Amino acid sequence: QVQLVESGGGLVQAGGSLRLSCAASGSIFKINTMAWYRQAPRNQRELVATITSGGSTNYADSVKGRFTISRDNAKNTVYLQMNSLKLEDTAVYYCSMEVVKPSVQWATYNYWGQGTQVTVSS
Repeated sequence: QVQLVESGGGLVQAGGSLRLSCAASGSIFKINTMAWYRQAPRNQRELVATITSGGSTNYADSVKGRFTISRDNAKNTVYLQMNSLKLEDTAVYYCSMEVVKPSVQWATYNYWGQGTQVTVSS
């Protein structure tokens, strides 16, 4: 089994910064793409940023230039540095990882974190 544990959420004023972390543990051979999603009340879950095993990144237009995704492969951890936060960034943030298991190396399994609340106040 694989577990993803997120940390770093909280309450911050508009214009401030937060750094989210998500660490994976368990039966892991390697991790392909890592990603952050978010879901605001009454909205669908949306993709925020992705990072491949090679380090290529992609961002939603709404966060480009403000958020930075990074990863530490040795720690099986993905980060999301969020700067210049806006009220509309308020949401529950979820990490997601495509995991290859040692016993099933021809397949990938998608796992999710439990979510961490980010609240931006005026």
